[in-house]
Amino acid sequence: MPFLNAAPVVILDGGLASELERRGADLRDALWSAKTLIDNPQLIRQVHEDYFRAGADIGTSASYQASFLGFARRGLSPKQAGELIRLSVRLVREARDAVWDAPHRPARRQRPWVAASIGCYGATRADGAEYRGDYDLSAQELIDWHRPRLETLLAESPDVLACETIPCLVEAEALTRLLGEYQSTPAWVSFCCRDDERLSSGESFAEALAILKDSTNVVAVGVNCTAPRFIEGLTAIAKRTTKKRIVVYPNSGESWDAERKAWHDRGAAVDWGEAGKRWRSAGATLLGGCCRTTPDDIRHLRMAIDE
Repeated sequence: MPFLNAAPVVILDGGLASELERRGADLRDALWSAKTLIDNPQLIRQVHEDYFRAGADIGTSASYQASFLGFARRGLSPKQAGELIRLSVRLVREARDAVWDAPHRPARRQRPWVAASIGCYGATRADGAEYRGDYDLSAQELIDWHRPRLETLLAESPDVLACETIPCLVEAEALTRLLGEYQSTPAWVSFCCRDDERLSSGESFAEALAILKDSTNVVAVGVNCTAPRFIEGLTAIAKRTTKKRIVVYPNSGESWDAERKAWHDRGAAVDWGEAGKRWRSAGATLLGGCCRTTPDDIRHLRMAIDE
């Protein structure tokens, strides 16, 4: 993995679905950002391009809430669903190439990577389960659910798999076992946490990291879609618990209301440049943003880290 080995700090992109909404996409749908794969895929590509121009070293596909079951509920066949899932990866690659092959591409940066997003099972329920972790499934049932989408994404040869917003220990166990079958592609696994010690389910963040300790192709572990005020504490736990690289990409600090399908209670504004420097000092080396963050936030993060 020369890309990750050569870069002391890697900048991720920011929120995708929330940025699509900010640009006029109507995501009031169980498919959420995956709905835009049907309605307006070029808008997704435009957002990816803007994140790469802002300084992102990795762009993440719009497959977080895409699933065969979700598309089937919209009347799409497995073949059509698979094509949309693969399209999500191609859009990142096309955006990366458009920015990087332009005459005035960003200087002094490596060619960015393409990450395929593997959202948690709870995301496709569209009821806020990723912020609770209240699944009623075994690890094997979760493996069986994740496998078809993972294999479809791998068919597009992404550079890395982004297993995101994992809220509970049983899904961490499932992904550890499943990723072990696909050793040729590196992955990161990031958890959604309710405070600076516990997953969304209330289970131990340190215990979740321990489950991934021996996963050789899991190259980074950490946190995403968690309030910024908890990141330093969670990073400190990761620093003590794992020898893997630490990834953090919090949301804006707001809470998700699954019934109203809206964010609220933003709290104090975040200076992403200053926050990124604190997270880097705490030990995180893959830094970015999640829901309600923008290309401007990633630009400030990039500038602060480059300083």
